[in-house]
Amino acid sequence: MPPMALFGTSIVSSLVAWTLVTANFIWPVLRDRSRIDALRPLLILHAFRFIGLSFLISGVVSYDLPPDFAFDAAYGDLVASILALVSLAALRTSLGIPLVWIFNVWGSFDLLNAFYRASAGGLMPGQLGAAYFLPTVIVPFLLVTHVLIFRLLLRQAPVAVRESVHA
Repeated sequence: MPPMALFGTSIVSSLVAWTLVTANFIWPVLRDRSRIDALRPLLILHAFRFIGLSFLISGVVSYDLPPDFAFDAAYGDLVASILALVSLAALRTSLGIPLVWIFNVWGSFDLLNAFYRASAGGLMPGQLGAAYFLPTVIVPFLLVTHVLIFRLLLRQAPVAVRESVHA
């Protein structure tokens, strides 16, 4: 199988596997929590997005990694990490949920933009070097958790909470 087909198969397989893990193990734990308590571990997970800076380290990645991809992916992830931390710090304030929205839109766009830049820049899987596991294992999980965060942001408060607010 050609390297690009193996790369794509790895990404799709990881997306399926992480979706199953999330549906069977993560969502059941988070679904009954308050929105804020459910968002906290997801934001902490995204605080590790600074790892994208590895796309800028020669030796970790090939010297011929497309620079547009490397720059956008690295600094887009760093911004996402900072936004996740700021959102986490503000979670129990009136700015918390709006900041989570900003983080989640940015973070989702950043990951999708990285896939676009990789494709448009002609990235070959071998150019990723040791960072190969970021788009094949980590990014699919981050995408799945972004969907989960959107789900949490869009859900209504539980009936008991809505009734106590209107009583």
